[in-house]
Amino acid sequence: MPNDRLPLQRWEFYPEKPQQAKELAEKFHLSPLLAQVLINRGMETPTQVREFLEPETQFLPDPLDEFPDLGISVELLENAIASQGKIAICGDYDADGMTSTALLLRSLRSLGADVDYAIPSRMTEGYGINCRIIEEFHTEGVQLILTVDNGIAAFEPILRARELGLQVIVTDHHDIPPKLPPANAILNPKLIRETSPYRGIAGVGVAYILAVCLAQKLGLAKGLIKPMLELFTLGTIADLAPLTGVNRRWVKRGLQLLPYSQLAGVQALIQISGVESSSNSLLKNSVRASLVDNSAIATEGLTTKPTPKTQKSLNPEDIGFRLGPRINAIGRISDPQIVIELLTTDNMGVALKRAMQCEQINQKRQMLCEEIEQEAIAWCEQSQIDLQQERVLVVVQPNWHHGVIGIVASRLVERYGVPVFIGTYEEEDSDRIRGSARGIPEFDVFEALLSCEDLLGKFGGHKAAGGFSLPAENLTEFRRRLSKFAHKLLQPEHLKPLLKIDAKAEITDINLELYQQIQALQPCGIENSAPVFWMSDARIVEQQIVGKGHLKLTISQFSSPDKIKAIAWRWRDYFPLPNRVDLAYRLRENNFNGSKTVELELLGVRQAKPLSWQTFTARNIPLKAEFYHNQKRYTCGLYPNDSLTELRIKNAEGKVLAVPLGKTIGLLGKTREDAAEINILQPPYFTLVEAAQIALEKLK
Repeated sequence: MPNDRLPLQRWEFYPEKPQQAKELAEKFHLSPLLAQVLINRGMETPTQVREFLEPETQFLPDPLDEFPDLGISVELLENAIASQGKIAICGDYDADGMTSTALLLRSLRSLGADVDYAIPSRMTEGYGINCRIIEEFHTEGVQLILTVDNGIAAFEPILRARELGLQVIVTDHHDIPPKLPPANAILNPKLIRETSPYRGIAGVGVAYILAVCLAQKLGLAKGLIKPMLELFTLGTIADLAPLTGVNRRWVKRGLQLLPYSQLAGVQALIQISGVESSSNSLLKNSVRASLVDNSAIATEGLTTKPTPKTQKSLNPEDIGFRLGPRINAIGRISDPQIVIELLTTDNMGVALKRAMQCEQINQKRQMLCEEIEQEAIAWCEQSQIDLQQERVLVVVQPNWHHGVIGIVASRLVERYGVPVFIGTYEEEDSDRIRGSARGIPEFDVFEALLSCEDLLGKFGGHKAAGGFSLPAENLTEFRRRLSKFAHKLLQPEHLKPLLKIDAKAEITDINLELYQQIQALQPCGIENSAPVFWMSDARIVEQQIVGKGHLKLTISQFSSPDKIKAIAWRWRDYFPLPNRVDLAYRLRENNFNGSKTVELELLGVRQAKPLSWQTFTARNIPLKAEFYHNQKRYTCGLYPNDSLTELRIKNAEGKVLAVPLGKTIGLLGKTREDAAEINILQPPYFTLVEAAQIALEKLK
């Protein structure tokens, strides 16, 4: 029997604008479905659509005019390089921080700087530059400190650096604190005008702008832009920065460069992660050289249109699900130096060795996440916590790894639909708890933590996520206080994961042409999500569990003889799905043995609308429909027969199944005289009658 437990979800549909979609579709030769998606993304005029589809046509202001301290920062670095003053970078242990650090190390070394770096320990020091690092830099004779992806809130450490006579440039993208640090220069997109196309850049975006402007000022940009753009792309996508404005423009360029990267570490990482097959090895320098003219890219800079055209491009998913996790895993449970060396070495042997370490550590990270997730779910089930009443989930257990509990928090949000605060006890101090939090759209994580400030030690974050520590004795009050805060913001209807759906697309609408048109929306990601479609009355023809708890399915619909394959990631707990459902999905391409097909990636499922015959019995005219069942064509209709209304289903051979509405016994045959009585509750007749009902429902 089907499992009645389906994913806990609330579906929210964008408003349909068929006339506007039709006009845009005709003007740009697009599918109306794609035009509707563009409208949903805020592109409602031809100018907006053109700039979105062709981001290079958008005017991009000079960053020196946008960032007040950019000129000062370039001058400080230029003077340090000229005098051979020692420069030190302080980075962060996430993908954004590590790619930023690698980007500036490579570029500054290429420009002749004496530069080194440090990254604080996630396990013992936590995020951001600290006084220990400042003192260490001073002892080593550092003259200029450059923070990347951190520093905007580090008032005391930066004050100490200035007291010691060090110059400091802060490059960061996090929220602005009430009191800015006393740095010589601060570069942060949160400090520039809100309408600037640079407003949404991550830490690696700030590092990229600084490095390019410095290289151009020194007249040494040739050969540097391309590798920096690749690192910018890796960091921007891995950090979940919004893919709008300049991020969209530059990431689109970077994705075209990555398949032919000349960075040894990127080559190795792409090969190890399986993004490229060995038959199309990235080590073929002759192929790379013919496809990418590095000198053309080097002169392209920040604001002008690039000249190279590559034949292949990665998608953000390749980074988000393949490359990014292998980089992030290092910062979560290992030594960030592995990634820095991976992304700065020119030795292919060293790069492959470091990429293999990334692979092995990511496998360990996956195992830890799976174990902790299952333990957290078991705790929730055993404790029988009433999430409708609590409206927030707080789960703390010993011996969990601090570096991965944030990932588990996100998974629990997907599963339970409530804000999640997950923690574990400090290894060196079992009386203290350290944790991570993830929210839902209607809940502000940082404000929730702020409401518990007197119970906490260190804490920080933003609306969607945060981190915290607290004495173990405060846990009960912390849980109570969070629940009280959640009750102010959340209603029972909010306690389901939100799925925003763009448009309805049935099986008959889906083909390779539609999929290829949708690729014009790439790069997709935060604030430019890939389209989500839905179909009604889908039939689950086949389903099985594959891999690590994924569902592989075959889908059909009454209106078409076609079938389509689908995958549902991590849906093991919902197996088997009901036979008849509504589905929400994204499109994905399957390339097998050179044959390309379109498949569905399921994101949501709900019970299909119950069938009812009452609306038909009052009609005085026959209703007729055509449908397919088990790849066979049928016609059906409702006809008056004496005082009853009768459903008649006819196959290609002329046999008719006639069933009075409300009855379970029908007649099957070519004529009534030779017809046999059939119980329609028995297979295969029940599903055939149900398919006919669905076809007639569509006529209402």
